[in-house]
Amino acid sequence: MTRSGEDPPKVTVGNDTAHAPRGTPDSASLADLLGAVLAAEGIPGGAEASLHLVDESGMRELNSQHMGVDGATDVLSFPLDGVEVSGQPGVPQLVGDVVLCPEVAARNATTHAGSLVDECNLLVVHGGLHLCGWDHATDAERDSMWARERELMVALGVEPSGDPWGAA
Repeated sequence: MTRSGEDPPKVTVGNDTAHAPRGTPDSASLADLLGAVLAAEGIPGGAEASLHLVDESGMRELNSQHMGVDGATDVLSFPLDGVEVSGQPGVPQLVGDVVLCPEVAARNATTHAGSLVDECNLLVVHGGLHLCGWDHATDAERDSMWARERELMVALGVEPSGDPWGAA
């Protein structure tokens, strides 16, 4: 889904999980998926983003510190430059960071996207869209974002076996 001959944005991976749940997708495939989402959203190949896998205690700390919520969540996104290109030659666009907690994803998977792989893929797509300016604060924004998630997951070959968008 990138422009012909152009590489997708570069995604670096950090893994701070001591024991990821069985069935957690490998971080390289999740990084490739994030790069494909960013490219589909028009982020140029010279841009950079990161994907961090964290354990539940790390996610709890991030959620408390940045969102003011006590407890772990499945995914957080921290946009930096977003879709704005710096315009400075030789300076990469820093899109932002997606932080994923496989432990929380594993608990939600069977009643949400289907499998742990499906759930992690959904969370990476969701987090990547947040980096690109998508939000779900209102019903209309949520519906638009969910439609784009569905569209991207089908186009990228990672359509979930469950229906995470079934109930509003």
